[in-house]
Amino acid sequence: MKNQLDERFFPLIFDAISHGIFTIDGSQKITSFNHMAEEITGYQRHEVIGQPCSSVFQTDMCRQNCPLKSSISTGERSDVGEVIIITRSGRPLTVEISTAALIDEGGNVIGGVEMFRDLQLVTELRKQLYKSYVYEDIISKNHHMQKIFTLLPAVANTQSTVLVTGESGTGKELIARAIHSLGPRKGGPFVAINCGAIPDNLLESELFGYKQGAFTDAKRDKPGKFAAAEGGTLLLDEIGDISKHMQVKLLRVLQEREYSPLGSTELMKTDVKIIASTNRDLIQDINDGRFRRDLYYRLNVVQIKLPPLSERREDIPLLTQHFIERFNTLQNRRISGCSERVMSAFMNYSFPGNIRELENAIEHAFVICIDNLIQISDLPEQIITSRNRVDQKSAAVILPLENAESQTIRAVLEENDYSRSLSAKQLGISRNTLWRKMKKYGLTDPVRDRAGDS
Repeated sequence: MKNQLDERFFPLIFDAISHGIFTIDGSQKITSFNHMAEEITGYQRHEVIGQPCSSVFQTDMCRQNCPLKSSISTGERSDVGEVIIITRSGRPLTVEISTAALIDEGGNVIGGVEMFRDLQLVTELRKQLYKSYVYEDIISKNHHMQKIFTLLPAVANTQSTVLVTGESGTGKELIARAIHSLGPRKGGPFVAINCGAIPDNLLESELFGYKQGAFTDAKRDKPGKFAAAEGGTLLLDEIGDISKHMQVKLLRVLQEREYSPLGSTELMKTDVKIIASTNRDLIQDINDGRFRRDLYYRLNVVQIKLPPLSERREDIPLLTQHFIERFNTLQNRRISGCSERVMSAFMNYSFPGNIRELENAIEHAFVICIDNLIQISDLPEQIITSRNRVDQKSAAVILPLENAESQTIRAVLEENDYSRSLSAKQLGISRNTLWRKMKKYGLTDPVRDRAGDS
């Protein structure tokens, strides 16, 4: 009577659950579809029963790396995370899914079950939270960066020269652009020049311009970057790489606010806000005789030091999602995110190239990725190699624990003559969990097949 009562209430429980649930048989055709699955997808159960699940959900994963197929083949539960499905109305919808194999009393896999929930509200809340960490195109919730955000408006509203320091790829130009757009010069031009990328003999003409006939190829007058930035902001990127000769000329411009184009004796006034940036240690360069102390103090009226990405790891998930959304737009893709293993690899990687390296890693993944979730195999080699080293260190700790678990399960199985029911009860786990662990550790009955034991 009790079993009959349980079976009678099962459909009611199935439909009362707040997650969408469907099951499939061995040929991947849908065998059940609960009420919440109908609400989320827009399909009625009579429309999908007997249909291949791939024709209903239409995810990129359906073609390859299907987690439900994987669960059926391995017997392991899979928590995939976010996936984009297509609803009956054709609307893309982000859901979170978990899959597992359906195993009968004899330990035979007879199909699979997938549970999913609508993440539309979560996605909207995430967008609102994401916006709270965006400041003038700079994304961070790191406490040091938040202090910089607080400082930027005050810096932007002065005429003082600003020095932005930090490792390559930390976003120095974004900070410079933020200062420009927050200040009274935002209506003027923003001009950036990479001083380290231009040979010394050309840098002077690039900065100050030249007059016709100043040198052999000077066929006409050409204004320089100072003239182009008039009334606005000039970013002198990699200022630490300029020669002593150029340092002297730049010092005069900062002191006198005037300069002479090449081939001219006329002094030209300049009205620009100067922002300089460098990845070098200028104090060390001063001590080594590479950089002028007087120029350093002219540049370093206000200094903003950006931390490397390794010191603001809490920003990695935010930045990762930002770059995924950006490349989705640029490349017309529908990648929803990355797997937990990918995020773990990112969180444990040193990122010597900082934010620029993270962006490049995401772009690389977009080239390689064949479904809608970035997997560990889609990442650049250096990140995979770094992750493998971390895994090897972890394995040294985990392996003894797994050996102990394997030995314990084997001992209990032998004590109970390999009865899974008795062994699972003694171990305090379910039969399915025991079956999966037996499969994981290769623990089979050495005497006879126990597929039908009770």
